[in-house]
Amino acid sequence: MPDMSFVRSEMLPERAPPASSVGFVGWARQNLFNGVLNSILTVVSLVLIYMILAAILPWIFAPTWNGTSQNHCREIVGEGHHAACWGVINDRWQQLLFGFYPNGSEEGTSDLRWRPILAFLLLFVAVTPVLFNMISRRMNWVLLSVSLAYGAWSLGGSLGMVAALVFLAIAAAIGFKALTSDKEARAAEIEAGAKRLPNPLIFSAIFPFIAPWLLWGGSIWFPVGAALGFVFGFLSYRPLAAAVGSLASLILSVVIAICWWLFLMGPFAGAMDAILPIGLEAVESRKFGGFMLSITIGVVAIGCSLPIGIVLALGRQSDLLIVKALCVGFIEFIRGVPLITLLFVASTLLNIFMPPGTNFDIILRVLIMVTLFAAAYMAEVIRGGLAALPRGQYEAADALGLDYWKAQRLIIMPQALKISIPGIVSTFIGVFKDTVLVSIIGLLDPLGLSNAIRADQAWNGLVWEIYGFIGLLFFVFCFAMSRYSMYLERRLRTDHR
Repeated sequence: MPDMSFVRSEMLPERAPPASSVGFVGWARQNLFNGVLNSILTVVSLVLIYMILAAILPWIFAPTWNGTSQNHCREIVGEGHHAACWGVINDRWQQLLFGFYPNGSEEGTSDLRWRPILAFLLLFVAVTPVLFNMISRRMNWVLLSVSLAYGAWSLGGSLGMVAALVFLAIAAAIGFKALTSDKEARAAEIEAGAKRLPNPLIFSAIFPFIAPWLLWGGSIWFPVGAALGFVFGFLSYRPLAAAVGSLASLILSVVIAICWWLFLMGPFAGAMDAILPIGLEAVESRKFGGFMLSITIGVVAIGCSLPIGIVLALGRQSDLLIVKALCVGFIEFIRGVPLITLLFVASTLLNIFMPPGTNFDIILRVLIMVTLFAAAYMAEVIRGGLAALPRGQYEAADALGLDYWKAQRLIIMPQALKISIPGIVSTFIGVFKDTVLVSIIGLLDPLGLSNAIRADQAWNGLVWEIYGFIGLLFFVFCFAMSRYSMYLERRLRTDHR
């Protein structure tokens, strides 16, 4: 019988992989030091990074936050040392965020900056159920209750404090219920027909009328009247559709809403304000500025350009010659004209085409032009998504017996928008960054305010600190939009790879 002593009769226990092949060491050996040339390049890169950081970090982490002027910052760090003068940010950060929005510093004025803060918080609450699906309905109402508690507390007075406590109690009750009930209990409640909280999308629909009232102030009946125009148009659609057809009823509903806004909304708001005067202190548009102005223009342009772009993209592919010609002409004209030119038109020429005595707010003119500019580019992005769909999708919609609008809403447009997500978000980011161009027509965006700050004798000559702070805030917003687009692509990925 052959000798089998060299054959192992039992299995060896598993051992951990070598330390040089796993973790950071293994990754570095595989990616940074896997050859002579790569090793040399890695060492040279590390030396360069060290030299750059050694020069930049002491400049960034300079103890000059409490500096009152550029000369004071130099005294803090000592002569001959180069360091950032962060005292300018400590002194003017509120101005960079809010512009000249009233803060109570002038005699006879009150601090109203809680209103744009509340509008921003409510914006987050309004977009949360639209953009995210991992936040429950209860949590949405918790966020809304907390935001309203902040607004009530900012109003001050005993009534405001009581309202703030009530909203906080509501938020605590809803949050406690959400934390203590598991998924099975919630499912049982739904099956038993238990009363649920209202859909948070209701507030998302109301927010576009609340935000302008918070920012500009005035009577509450003007935003109520604007909302009633949409209500009347919606309520009149179905009765008219049964009488004259869907297309004619849609046109008539739009005409009814426009007639309400042009001729009846003003008298309605005036009469209601005389009966029940409810409002906030009015703030002029010339006091808007900083990132508050950039966010306002960016959010309105982003929110309005997408639906307008969808309509333009569908109109460009329409078989109706007049509709197609109008959409193509609009898109090509807007895309062929720089945004700066459109802003100059909004600033100087738009009022000429309005009736005499019309007070057309400059920010509203800018909002219209930026929205139309973004909608033209959005239409081309969405048209690319429509063109990328295979012909079989259109044929499948026809085979199901769907009409044009149902096919677009249920089959075509969801797939086209999913394909167009990178281009749509890229357009959004470009629009948000282009809001700084409004400084050319005299609006005090962050760049316009930076020039005013640098004109101050105390901060004359500072560049990197101010522009670095502005660039950091823009980067935060744009990077957040970019990351959200990546999350949305992962969430909507339905293929099997």
